[in-house]
Amino acid sequence: MATPESATARLGRLLTMVPWLVNRQGIDIAEAAKELGVTTAQVEADLALLFVCGTPGHLPDDLIEAEWEEGRVFLRNADTIARPLRLGLDEATALIAGLRTLAAVPGLDERDAVDRALAKLVEAAGDLGGATDRVRIALEDEVPSETLATVRAAVAAHRRLHLVYVVPSRDETTERDVDPMRVVSLDGNWYLEGWCHRAQDVRLFRLDRVASVELLDEDGTPPTGARPRDLDAGLFTPGPDDLSATVELQPDATWVVDYYPATDVERRSDGVLTVSFRTADLRWLRQLVWRLGGSARVVAPESLRAEIADGARAALAAYED
Repeated sequence: MATPESATARLGRLLTMVPWLVNRQGIDIAEAAKELGVTTAQVEADLALLFVCGTPGHLPDDLIEAEWEEGRVFLRNADTIARPLRLGLDEATALIAGLRTLAAVPGLDERDAVDRALAKLVEAAGDLGGATDRVRIALEDEVPSETLATVRAAVAAHRRLHLVYVVPSRDETTERDVDPMRVVSLDGNWYLEGWCHRAQDVRLFRLDRVASVELLDEDGTPPTGARPRDLDAGLFTPGPDDLSATVELQPDATWVVDYYPATDVERRSDGVLTVSFRTADLRWLRQLVWRLGGSARVVAPESLRAEIADGARAALAAYED
């Protein structure tokens, strides 16, 4: 039995077929099949598919016109893809830089395929490819290769992980068992996403904050209802039950907005920032304000201002004792 053709292989042939046929109007369908390396029946099936393809709108003038009933092939209304794709400088640079970044990922399983694709693209880009030599995309290298390899192996084998995880915002180290779902790189950092048995929910763990990781001999399949988060809108997406707090930051503390998920940032003429935070847990914000001393002041809510003031007075009393 013949191996079924993949959708990727067929798409590649169709994209090649359209400009080839447009420039050979009226070619005999048997000759076209021979030149394309497929059967006549396959050419007919491809033409039938092209007949319902076109540009958005799907009106008659938007669709490709294909005729082959008389044994000769005619293809019309396919001007948008009648010529092979030519990459501009920005497009070539983005693709080549992206492939080079992907090739630098530790533990990449398909490195050979990436290297082959990169070599073909650089060759096809010609002089344009030289511009990409000036582009460098660096991923954070603070994650030990052993850590990244272990979590990747856990994802592939559906094995549970035991993490010793550092939470800088709360100045604490926790131990958690996690059923891994995926490993992602976002904003220059590596993350493990998985079902955390301690939180009983899906969590993201920055791998440079993993003090140690152990691959357990236990099934690591997440619960049926566990779903990866949609990261298209960014890493930090507030939930409907999250709390809101407004803080004023002096000029020497404005670095906070680069490290924490702040919203509604307003800058005054004197350089002071007024920012809002949405979070499910205000403990980290309390500790951040204490750490910043007089460089941060909570505007709202009043309950948080009172907690921070009480904590500061208790700390001062402890020093006096």
